[in-house]
Amino acid sequence: MADQLIFWVAAIVAIIAAIRVVVLKNAVLSVLHLIVTLIALAVLFLQLSAEFIAALQIIVYAGAIMVLFLFIVMLLNLRKDEFGRDQLPWLRLLGTLAGAAFLAELISLIGGGRVMAANVPDGFGSVRSIGIALFGEYMFPFELTSLLLVAAVLAAVVVARRKSSNEIDAAPPAGNEGEA
Repeated sequence: MADQLIFWVAAIVAIIAAIRVVVLKNAVLSVLHLIVTLIALAVLFLQLSAEFIAALQIIVYAGAIMVLFLFIVMLLNLRKDEFGRDQLPWLRLLGTLAGAAFLAELISLIGGGRVMAANVPDGFGSVRSIGIALFGEYMFPFELTSLLLVAAVLAAVVVARRKSSNEIDAAPPAGNEGEA
């Protein structure tokens, strides 16, 4: 009974926080809600007896990567006036319809009783099984992801530096108030 309560609380927190990640217009608040979502997922991993994956979820994703995202968002210093008018108003309707369809499918799966708890294989979530998968079958995607993250950080720094140097060039020279 307690396991089901923990599952439902973590699942509801994860779903609400994930929805707020997408809905909120403030980028900093979106990143903070993404951290809440990742922590709730770590609780779900703990319920699957995957303690190592839960620890990685908190340390790597909620810790390091989310701090990096927060740093980039704050470095870009996004303001509402930079977004301009909503160019694609139909896209919001399309996203709402897709989300409603997904929710209806999820409710039908759960209501129909077709979702069954799978038997977890021995060693699931252990350091050994993660290491074998990560440095064996998934070595190339893992390294490609790390290169992609480095490229994203460098691009964010370049965009922020370019923006700040343009603001400095556009500023009027100081000290010419008294000359006429």
